[in-house]
Amino acid sequence: MHCVDCVAEAARTSREGRTVFGGRVRDGRPIVTLTIIGLCVASYVLQLAVPGWTSRWAFSPVAGAFEPWRFLTAAFLHSTGVFHILFNMVALWMVGPSLEQTLGRARFATLYLVSALGGSVGAVLLAPATGSWLTPIVGASGAVFGMFGAVLVVLRRMGRDAGPIIGILVLNGVLGFVLPNIAWQAHLGGLVTGALLGAAYAYAPRERRAAVGWVAPATLVSVLVVVTWVMYGANGLV
Repeated sequence: MHCVDCVAEAARTSREGRTVFGGRVRDGRPIVTLTIIGLCVASYVLQLAVPGWTSRWAFSPVAGAFEPWRFLTAAFLHSTGVFHILFNMVALWMVGPSLEQTLGRARFATLYLVSALGGSVGAVLLAPATGSWLTPIVGASGAVFGMFGAVLVVLRRMGRDAGPIIGILVLNGVLGFVLPNIAWQAHLGGLVTGALLGAAYAYAPRERRAAVGWVAPATLVSVLVVVTWVMYGANGLV
């Protein structure tokens, strides 16, 4: 027999299990990863079923200047060919669950969204302002590359072999320049953003992890916004 009050008090005062980077140890399914995949699949179905769904939410530097939510919504869209979404969702499933468990759900979700933003900003910075700024961009690739960048940093921080991730990045980097209709600028923007935020999470001192969890993404988003604003100003969009 157990005293209900005693069990409740023990649960209240016991310390939560934490990962090496401060994420809460959780059993069960990777909720955030599955939610992102579910949103991408649902949006893909809507793209096929609802006329204009893709054009309503896709990103281009010009469209983003007037409808800034497109910087993020494009990361949940894909081209109508099944291989685009299949590749991205498989890649996300390869790295998402372990990264979500290591960093914690909130920081993992933040990493995905900020990396998606970084991918769109990469297109603003690196795509030629003439012509390419009108070309719609869709896909979770920028955010997925952000996951790869974060995993690379986390593995190095833990002293583990990062060779397979480096191989994947090199292969995809080459494909981005060889195959047509691939926004390598978004891939690079997401990769750099994810690596920077992953480094902030991975190298934060133990006593400052909570503060870094808020300050690092807020600072990175602020920098991305300022850089985008400067680029827009230089091209007469603001």
